Amino acid sequence: MTNAIGLLVIVAAIYVSAQYLLARDEASRRCDDDLTSVEGVDLQRVVTNEALEEEIVSYRGMTVSFNQRLHIPNWVAWELTAEEVGGIEPRYDKFRCDESVVGCPDTWDYSYSGYDRGHMAPAGDMKWDRQAMEETFFLTNICPQAPELNRGSWKRLEEKCRSRAVADSAVIVICGPVLTDELTEFIGDSRIAVPKRFFKVILSPWREKPVAIGFIMPNGKVPGGMQPMAVTVDSVEAVTGHDFFAALPDSTERQLERMCNFNAWSRMLD
Repeated sequence: MTNAIGLLVIVAAIYVSAQYLLARDEASRRCDDDLTSVEGVDLQRVVTNEALEEEIVSYRGMTVSFNQRLHIPNWVAWELTAEEVGGIEPRYDKFRCDESVVGCPDTWDYSYSGYDRGHMAPAGDMKWDRQAMEETFFLTNICPQAPELNRGSWKRLEEKCRSRAVADSAVIVICGPVLTDELTEFIGDSRIAVPKRFFKVILSPWREKPVAIGFIMPNGKVPGGMQPMAVTVDSVEAVTGHDFFAALPDSTERQLERMCNFNAWSRMLD
């Protein structure tokens, strides 16, 4: 009798495990199918936190949600393809005001502040086109960043995104300041807000198994580097109040935005 009960328990466990694996595979298949169905849909579309002022500015290589009151972007979004990573345009390196955008600060607002003019969409992602490169130096794409962040973990994350674009054929990147924090520091005559934290979310939509990951970094030294800063996209949405990848089917969006496997993402593993 005892042996029979034990056998039934084993059979039940095998059945439950098999059902779980089937459900997981089906969910993965649906995710892949849903992504192929959104070909041509704007994966860079963001639903901005409704509490923030916003002007959408479209440039050749990026889209900026600009906050006229704070004089920095709410977020910046762009796609980077493997082919674009191989661009050969030289660095432009001349920051300037976009006079067509109300509230865009002047470059001297950053002078002697102790902060770098920190790119959101990096110039290094726009080597594929001269105009796209030059437009990353508009101050609509810039935030005050501590040198320890801008020249450290933030730069390394930008480089990692380029590696992912090559490995995955393309990535969608959205980044910006966390503007739900209390802002207590301002620089320059324009009173540019100094963020306390920054976020970045990255989606690789055209892999065999699409992946997404998020990061939240302090505006200063980043303890432990990139890895401890990795979070789910859901977590970034909770902190910022933005809705990323809003064009995806809901089931796919939910699945991708729960992911956070830094080791696999960083090491280019499936």
